[in-house]
Amino acid sequence: MPPNSRTDIPRPNQFNIKDYEELIIPTNDGEKLSAFYIRGPRGGKNSNVTVLMFHGNAGNIGHRLPIARMLISQTGCNVFMLEYRGYGISTGSPDESGLNTDAQTALDYLRNRAETQNHKLLVYGQSLGGAVSIKLVAKNQGRTDADGNELITGLILENTFLSMRKLIPSIIPPAKYLALLCHQVWASDSLIANIKVPTLFLSGLQDEIVPPIHMKRLYDLSTAPLKIWKPFPGGDHNSSVLEEGYFEAIADFISRTTSNEKKEKY
Repeated sequence: MPPNSRTDIPRPNQFNIKDYEELIIPTNDGEKLSAFYIRGPRGGKNSNVTVLMFHGNAGNIGHRLPIARMLISQTGCNVFMLEYRGYGISTGSPDESGLNTDAQTALDYLRNRAETQNHKLLVYGQSLGGAVSIKLVAKNQGRTDADGNELITGLILENTFLSMRKLIPSIIPPAKYLALLCHQVWASDSLIANIKVPTLFLSGLQDEIVPPIHMKRLYDLSTAPLKIWKPFPGGDHNSSVLEEGYFEAIADFISRTTSNEKKEKY
């Protein structure tokens, strides 16, 4: 966790981002969550597309602003960045149940907000955020908006894990016999096969924290109507976003999932 990450929150204007809102969103269990809503070019081709972004375990949403800026530059979409409870200036303490509540709160907020209620939504999660994203999509797929359109049009996963219990032996080998006692389960491997939303898998093959086989196994388990495997041979756990073709892969995926073209498996 970077020093002072609960109090030192980079803001969008520090990255020359001008069209944004800083929000505080209440949850149904009494917490208050910090969030950034950053607009892409108004009237642009993807001005009706919003990416709901969930970050990894370390740091806060401010540390991911360069990623949001690149997403907007490459795709023209809007980006909604939610801060989990217990991170940044959001209240509370993080646990699996609470983070799932936070993710649902973000989705509900976007669907109830006049500006975004009819937007095409893609859910994008990195590492722990990937597990949050899988749970959110599994719960909400099939829901439609007032016009009968799918609530979520795509899922983007980067360097996430099969489950916390299967990850523990890789990062703390002596603890492998205690994995079953872990109360934070995040069983993505039991959910991914039921997800029918188009899915993009972004995998850094030099990941030193989440073994790349976790991502490959999630891809193999997926039965999404469109699933794309995008490996980055030089990408590690935190640097995959810097690899050539990373944002281009996301831009292409957004284009394909927000169009009316027939979806295929890849």
